[in-house]
Amino acid sequence: MTPEASYDVIVVGAGPAGSTSALYAAKSGASVLFLDKKREIGSPIQCAGFLPDASEVQALLRDSTLPDTLRNYPDSCVLQRINTQRIIPPNCSIKEFAVRGAVLDRRRYDQFLAEEAARAGAELMVKTRVTKIEDTTVEISGIFGKHRIKAKAIIGADGPNSLVARSKGLVLKPESRETSVAIEYQVRNVDIDPSALEMYFGKDFVPGGYAWIFPEGKDRANVGIGIRSGMAERGISAKEYLHRFMRDHPFAGPKLKNGIVMNVIAGIIPVNGAPKRTATCDSLIVGDAAGQIFATNGGGIPPAMIAGKIAGETAAEFAAGKCRLDEYDRRWRAQFGSALETSVQARQLMDGVMKSDTLMNTAFKLISPEQMKVMQCGKLPAPVRLGLQALNRGKK
Repeated sequence: MTPEASYDVIVVGAGPAGSTSALYAAKSGASVLFLDKKREIGSPIQCAGFLPDASEVQALLRDSTLPDTLRNYPDSCVLQRINTQRIIPPNCSIKEFAVRGAVLDRRRYDQFLAEEAARAGAELMVKTRVTKIEDTTVEISGIFGKHRIKAKAIIGADGPNSLVARSKGLVLKPESRETSVAIEYQVRNVDIDPSALEMYFGKDFVPGGYAWIFPEGKDRANVGIGIRSGMAERGISAKEYLHRFMRDHPFAGPKLKNGIVMNVIAGIIPVNGAPKRTATCDSLIVGDAAGQIFATNGGGIPPAMIAGKIAGETAAEFAAGKCRLDEYDRRWRAQFGSALETSVQARQLMDGVMKSDTLMNTAFKLISPEQMKVMQCGKLPAPVRLGLQALNRGKK
């Protein structure tokens, strides 16, 4: 790389959002550099890795155009196919519904996505950290040396603490910023249903969130929790809640009692939606950096990749002088912005009832399995909204 190197588009971060952005920018004819601070794409693993089938995503997000890599990926990326999702409220009165999808090997899937982008012409640099962003100049440092590189457009796909977002003023106001702390274990020797996702609720085990068991094979699972520290007992860490869940939960405990922990995964999940602006005149943000996560279940892969396709195509058009970069903001909101906002509203309504297991049991009794399914992707059926509002009024 020459000292005065320049590209049409620089993408910071090579997770699903970044790699999809790089892929579609390159396919649209732009010169693309994409960077990742990790020495190996996809490692360490950063989420539980459930990906609904593309047909499920399309049915719930009808206005969205899905990237090819969300529809088609190698079988080698799949740890376990899923056909059922179970919701377990505090009283363990189980509700379930059919859902098609896969628990992914995130390391392999992320590498597949990055490779697709590179094959399309994007230049990938791993173990390379962005140290400074000044206007459209990006300073990098890593295994390939230190460089200052110019770009026409910068895409920030660099996670919830995005340097691009902070450098460009594209962050939620402090009073609106809220995250969930997630900790999860890859566990072996567990007695689980290998074709079913399970989500558990209850303030004694997962205050302000849920616990999960996601199968990774016959006797293998990703077991984790996502909690909001503001709703947790003082002095109790996320790790302690996870251990309590695995040891003491009446339904999950017996399944997990002989589990062998092989890997620890931790991270933060933004749960308050996107900032008012996700683009400036020269930069945009995508995925976790833009809060593009469904707050009802923490699902981030589909919206990150849908937005990544839009980001890459828009950045390439911008570099060719065919549109303004803030067109990205309008485009992604038209495809799934209302669903994202509704998921935040649903989460806020659920916050009230999550403070009481009795209220939670009542809420889950009111919500049908079909309604639970559509709530996963940002729908809030009117009867559910009215029911949750009534429960919240009743507790005051």
